[in-house]
Parts: sequence; structure tokens; C-alpha cells
Amino acid sequence: MKLWIYRHFKWMIVEVIWIALDSETMEEMVVYNHPDSVKWKTENTMWVRSKTMFLEMIKRDWKVIKRFEYIWDKKYKEL
Repeated sequence: MKLWIYRHFKWMIVEVIWIALDSETMEEMVVYNHPDSVKWKTENTMWVRSKTMFLEMIKRDWKVIKRFEYIWDKKYKEL
């Protein structure tokens, strides 16, 4: 998985900061920033979602699409 800019299926742009480990399960978690306000929070809020869920395919409007789609790599390589 590459770090940097992804687009959520609802067209929000997020910045993936890092891949962390859950201390209890050792599951990989994606740490990401929402530059814009979301869910009644101010801009630049940090969020965590399991890597499995972050990369999963979802059904939306009778189509199967990526939950988050990689759109731009500024400086990071594959993890």
C-alpha cells in the first residue's frame, strides 16, 4: 500500500500518514488525515481504519468500487 493521497468513494480527499499496528490484535491500521471538515469535526482531523477495510471493495449504486482509491504519490514508496 502506498502512502499519500487517496479519494474516498464519497469524493473526500484524504492523506494517508502511516500504517500502524493495533496493540491488542497486531492488525495493520491506516492512519489518515481529513484536510477538510467531516462528520461535524474541524478540518485536519486524524482518523484510523483497519487496512483491510481501507482497501476493500464496496457496493455502491449497483457497482463494485474501492472504498479509497489511490490518486497521487508525492514522495513515498510501497510499504
